[in-house]
Amino acid sequence: MNGAAPPLIQGVGAADLPALFVYLDDHLQDNGRAGTPLFQPMARADSRFPVDKRAAFAIGLGAAVGAPGWRRAWMALDADGAICGHVDLRARPERASSHRCLLGMGVHRDFRRQGLGERLMQTALHWAHTQPGLDWVDLEVLSSNLPARRLYERCGFTFAGELPDLFRIDGEGHGYVYMTHSLR
Repeated sequence: MNGAAPPLIQGVGAADLPALFVYLDDHLQDNGRAGTPLFQPMARADSRFPVDKRAAFAIGLGAAVGAPGWRRAWMALDADGAICGHVDLRARPERASSHRCLLGMGVHRDFRRQGLGERLMQTALHWAHTQPGLDWVDLEVLSSNLPARRLYERCGFTFAGELPDLFRIDGEGHGYVYMTHSLR
């Protein structure tokens, strides 16, 4: 950033989705590469934003909070208007859990370790606190992704459990940690 203004965080709308999908595809190229921990449970060679998730993302932005498949998202924009980070909250897939949501996030490689992840998390958590039907924000993180786990702890998430060796990625076993944040 070199003294530039901090990235602007704003909500994602339907018109933003094409640029967001390009950003997400690029972001996933870092999954487990060049010193970056694995942050998605997918093989390095398959680390692309899945085409089938694009439609679900778009539909979710238009769904009411509490409805199956709902989603809300925010993106960080650098001084040139390029996306440099994102965070989203979405419905849990299980029935009878509409009082909870799942969080996903990421920061572009050039903006990591500058506090943007924490700003994105706080934006999403602030919004979640304003939603009367939401009581919990949950997340899932690969056990070996220690930088992400530390960020989530700093933002008030607590350890809820771990499944060791849940995934076999590129021939290696990886556990999954579950964390949660109470909104009430």
